[in-house]
Amino acid sequence: MTTPSQFSPDHPVPTAQRIFGARDLFSLWFSLGIGLMVLQVGAMLAPGLGLAGAVLAIALGTGVGVLLGAAGVIGSDTGLSAMGTLKLSLGGHGARLPALLNLLQLVGWGAFEIIVMRDAASLLGARAFGEASAWNSPVLWTLCFGALATLLAVGGPLAFVRKVLRTWGIWLLLGACLWLTWNLFAKADLAALWNRAGDGSMSLAVGFDIAIAMPLSWLPLIADYSRFARNGKHVFGGTVLGYFIGNTWLMSLGVGYTLAFADSGEANALLLALAGAGMGIPLLLILLDESEKAFADIHSAAVSTGVLVRLKVEHLALAIGVLCTLIALLAPLAQYENFLLLIGSVFAPLFGVVLMDHYVIRRRRLPAQVHGLHWQALLAWAVGVAAYHLIAAQAPDLGATLPALLLAGLLHGLLSFSRGRETARA
Repeated sequence: MTTPSQFSPDHPVPTAQRIFGARDLFSLWFSLGIGLMVLQVGAMLAPGLGLAGAVLAIALGTGVGVLLGAAGVIGSDTGLSAMGTLKLSLGGHGARLPALLNLLQLVGWGAFEIIVMRDAASLLGARAFGEASAWNSPVLWTLCFGALATLLAVGGPLAFVRKVLRTWGIWLLLGACLWLTWNLFAKADLAALWNRAGDGSMSLAVGFDIAIAMPLSWLPLIADYSRFARNGKHVFGGTVLGYFIGNTWLMSLGVGYTLAFADSGEANALLLALAGAGMGIPLLLILLDESEKAFADIHSAAVSTGVLVRLKVEHLALAIGVLCTLIALLAPLAQYENFLLLIGSVFAPLFGVVLMDHYVIRRRRLPAQVHGLHWQALLAWAVGVAAYHLIAAQAPDLGATLPALLLAGLLHGLLSFSRGRETARA
């Protein structure tokens, strides 16, 4: 019998297995919008923008999650994985490059998530049992979280969402978020924080660009999960609402806890502030949820690899999970993060092309053929990537992500419609 994790990236999920509804997608994306890295992004925004400015940047940036929902609908329309849908826009051969880039970034982010979980667990272990305790061992926690994320990825998204998230996972997360919110309102002078301006080291445009990077980072993954749904309205509504609530809530908490409780001169200041709330239990629950981010990275890396090699997704997930764990154990990632961000910059303009192709050019219909290269799509993507780096270098206060996405999409539309008129005249 075929299990969900064995579905080929290149073939639509069978109708009988497309069982996700709005509640499933809400649970998944609410959970994916919550995490330690989301809190840390809030901490990055706090000093420069202050509470009011940071919350505005977060709300505006996360609101662009409508693009995430729109990309998810492509998965439900076609039943294809994220990399499988790229073949519709770029051609069969054209999709190989983004699949390879996606594999590289997801392996890196999977390892990075394991490191984030390891550091938080080591901190909690040291606080509870002392610095000399075995529970403070980075190696122990790296192996534990690497094994957990790999096991979830091998099981596949249907098992994870239905058996873990919908049953009890989302309720634990809600409890943790509510406790942290109550603690912040009870112990911090939020009115004074709201009226205090930031130090001016960051503009609102840059804060927006940082916040928007979070929802856009999921664009190369979302169809890997929305392909298990049939109703596009449920996909769009559940994804946008779940992600907006989770991401805005947690990122804003990161801002509030940083301004109210964190000692800016101390390493891991935000984690220490969170560990002091509720005996560290809310932080522990969010830490456990962080394994879902690593699961998503490992599973989607396996799906992307399935576009390049003909192996079962669960076997690829096992190999990639082991690789991410080894990287987390052995590799210094201080410089690798910049490389990951560089690779990630290609996906905003890429999905400008994909969204334009699916909704405007093809009007949500499947193309007649996906072989070869679709040169106009590849050219528009290349121009969008070049524009991203030009804007980032010459006008960093403008924010490069959204302009590059819009430019690539509009250029692809112009090239495609011009090509259509030439074909019609011929």
